[in-house]
Amino acid sequence: MALRRCLLEMGWGADLHGGDYTKAATRAVQNALQHVSLGFPGVMGKSSADMVLDITIAVNEPDKVNKQAIADLLPLGGQKNVKVIKGGMDIPGDRAGDHCSVANAAVIINLNV
Repeated sequence: MALRRCLLEMGWGADLHGGDYTKAATRAVQNALQHVSLGFPGVMGKSSADMVLDITIAVNEPDKVNKQAIADLLPLGGQKNVKVIKGGMDIPGDRAGDHCSVANAAVIINLNV
């Protein structure tokens, strides 16, 4: 069997105040998955446990994202790989220490076929 990409969804999310990168990343993943309904695994004789999910999050400070919290968002999938890279955007607020954190997410669903 070969691992094949079956779905790619993109999303974005923001924490408008406080710069919580995990909150922004969570919203980005939720945005990516908002319009996805997976029927193809059953058609192929597979289940969600056969899926391998690769999630890439881009934020300005990757070390501040809780990867387990992101993996826990995903109700489906056997194996969940979360990678956080430098990217996204920070927008300064009008108060000291306040900023908006923007995250981008790519959710890839692979299946052994």
